[in-house]
Amino acid sequence: MQTIDAILSAGNLTQACRQVMLNKGAAGVDAMSVKELKPYLDKNRNELTELIRKGDDFSIYCKTNNEARKTGNSIFLFLRDKLKLPINREKSGIRRPLTFNILGYGFVSTYQKGVKGKYQLVVEEKRWKSFKTKLKEITRKTSPMSFDQRMQKLKEVHRGWINYFKFASIYNKLNELDGWLRNRIRYCIWTDWKKPERKRKNLIRLGVDLEHAYQWSRSRKGGWAIAQSPILNTTITVARLTQRGYEPLLTHSTK
Repeated sequence: MQTIDAILSAGNLTQACRQVMLNKGAAGVDAMSVKELKPYLDKNRNELTELIRKGDDFSIYCKTNNEARKTGNSIFLFLRDKLKLPINREKSGIRRPLTFNILGYGFVSTYQKGVKGKYQLVVEEKRWKSFKTKLKEITRKTSPMSFDQRMQKLKEVHRGWINYFKFASIYNKLNELDGWLRNRIRYCIWTDWKKPERKRKNLIRLGVDLEHAYQWSRSRKGGWAIAQSPILNTTITVARLTQRGYEPLLTHSTK
């Protein structure tokens, strides 16, 4: 407990917070920005300290069921008799990897031919849904913010999320989500152009010929359909979005 007390002391927490602010760190998985961190800590210090003191959940991984039972029994006796700690019997037990989740992570088989008993980390489905919901809110066409503000908000959210889940197998899903996110941004840009004549001029500036620029600027298709069409995919490219401050999800996930 002395170590926990030292970690949770006001001086140590203040120093840690100051260092995070100096590093200009990205937002965490909760999307809280660095500027919001200190006021939040000052307001909720006592509650957070109590939560950290009670944060005693842990998991032990074994190769066989018999090994898990022996380890579990010895740990149970040690915690009960040696440390005099109460144990939640409902939460405690032996779980198979495929039915076990912890802190947003899950496990799936590696699916390698001839290999048994090996698993890889994945992200829980509900974490993917909440992440996508946050991205959707930022890229909502009716959200009152500029392009630069959207890019900054996106960076704050996805940097924290990807840093938290970087040990999981997320490449394929992140690749799919990245394409969807770029189309959302194109949709916002198309909506921001508003009038047909402005759309026509902007398409011409992006290299579209006069005839196609006129046709697409007067199109009856919805904005989301146009955002996914070749006319915007070949003009508002990844390179152009990156120049304006967009950070592809895959680029950050491989850093």
